[in-house]
Amino acid sequence: MEQLLLNIHLPRKKSLDNFIVGKNNESIEAIQNFVKSTDQLFIFIWGNEGSGKSHLASAVEEYGIKTIEDIETYDDVEQIKIFNLYNYHKETKQKLFITGANSPNHMGLRDDLASRLSWGLVYQIKNLTDKEKILALEAYAFEKNMKLSHQVINFCMKNLRRDLHTLIASLDALDEWSLKNKRLITIPLLKELLKL
Repeated sequence: MEQLLLNIHLPRKKSLDNFIVGKNNESIEAIQNFVKSTDQLFIFIWGNEGSGKSHLASAVEEYGIKTIEDIETYDDVEQIKIFNLYNYHKETKQKLFITGANSPNHMGLRDDLASRLSWGLVYQIKNLTDKEKILALEAYAFEKNMKLSHQVINFCMKNLRRDLHTLIASLDALDEWSLKNKRLITIPLLKELLKL
């Protein structure tokens, strides 16, 4: 895996357009409306690790919107600062996009901050199913013009961490390894890359 990480390309720019939606149509539509709206100032997105919260935060930042990620990791002093920042954004009518591991009232946050975060839109981002991840990998490979068999994708799904970030990084590394060694992308090549 260390060898794989050494060969990862810089990730493609994260946008709302290249986010793999899965069962998150309503949430993504709400975020798209949020970035365009002049009325909606706050949105809170929560979900498990690997659900795509960081992708969405990066995409929203491209619109000049302030983002705060993983709010559950902030201590009491930092939470007071975020509470004050929230109030400032409300007064000055500036947008704020915040992510967390759970809904605002289920992370042990300060009561005043949890209450504020619940005032705006709150949406859960659901993880992709394995089938959706396979479709996402196939679409990504097609976009990069990679010749990739179903067997290679299935091997990745069975032998690598299954979050989409790791899987896509694996394809990038495999593509680079293939070009460097002037060999077709195969399971033996992938095993060689992973030192299996």
